[in-house]
This record gives sequence, structure tokens and C-alpha cells, in this order.
Amino acid sequence: MTQYCYWQQNCNERDYDRDIKTMSKEEKVQEEAKTQDASIDKKATKPSKKEVVKELEESLQQEKDKFLRLFAEFENYKKRTTKERIELYGTANQELMTALLPILDDFDRGLKEIEKTADAHVLEGVNLIYNKFNNTLEQKGLKKMNFKQGDDFDVDFQEAITQIPAPSKKLKGKVIDVVEKGYKLNEKVIRYAKVVIGQ
Repeated sequence: MTQYCYWQQNCNERDYDRDIKTMSKEEKVQEEAKTQDASIDKKATKPSKKEVVKELEESLQQEKDKFLRLFAEFENYKKRTTKERIELYGTANQELMTALLPILDDFDRGLKEIEKTADAHVLEGVNLIYNKFNNTLEQKGLKKMNFKQGDDFDVDFQEAITQIPAPSKKLKGKVIDVVEKGYKLNEKVIRYAKVVIGQ
């Protein structure tokens, strides 16, 4: 059996050698190219262990990067939503407070008129109601912004409704009169103070 296999192999090799000798030059080149392509394909289909390990390490690194990016995005999302929730709790009653501000203004005007005409007992009673109302609003986070004549004009908290010639050089660009008080709800401005500034 082994002799037959050996003889068959020798015959095949002799036939191949004979076929190559009878081939033209172009056919020989094509045949060599085919054998080279076949050997290249065998090498390409079976990568070395180093290449496999390198590919696995690269894909692992990519997955780690994706995970870290996703984790960072999630942490930022948690921080952002927590901050928004805190701000929402702080300004949840903003609409109600804004609606009560004109009543507070009317109270101020009414107190000034009562001081001129009414007796001490009426003034004291109205003052008690006013202070109670004011304190309740302050407990809910409402803060009055107090400005007076001569303060610097600050666009973050004030709104200039008009400019008039300044009575003195010191009052140029400064607050001359406060027409309407400004208010903050916690740290958010809900109404800018309306002021007149000097030109």
C-alpha cells in the first residue's frame, strides 16, 4: 500500500514537471501566480496568535472607552437633573409670588397714606397685618431688593425706565429714584426693580 502511494506521488510530480515544461511562458507565470495567491490566502485566513491578541486588546480598549463615556454621560445627567429638581423646588411657587407682588405694592402705598391721616391705633393694626403678610412671604423664599438714591445702576437687578438729567455730578449713571421695588425668589430674580437713573 505504501509503495503504491509513493509510486502515485512520484507519478503526479513527474506529470506536473512534464506539464510545466510543455507550458508557454505566460502560462507558467499564471500558474506561479495562482500558487502564490493560494499560499497568501492560507496565511490570511489563519492569523498569528499575536495578531489575535492584539485585535482582542484593541476591541477591549474600545469597549472600555465606550463604557467610560457612557458612565460619564450618566453621571452628568444625574447631576443636571438633581440641580433642575432643586431649582424647581426653590421656584415652584414663583407664579403665586409674582401674582402677590402688586398686592404687596398696594399695601406699601396704603401704609404711607394711613400714616398721614389715621390715628396711631389704626396704623398699628395695619402694620401688624402688613408685617405678618411680609414675614409669611419671606419664609417662602421671597426677598426684597432694597435700592436707594445714589446706588450704582446694576442691570442684573434693575430696569431703567427712564433717564433724567442728574441733579449733581455724583449721581450721573446712578439711581435717582426707585419707582417699583424688585424681588427675588430664593436667588432668582422674579421682578426687576424699576428705577430712574441720572444722565
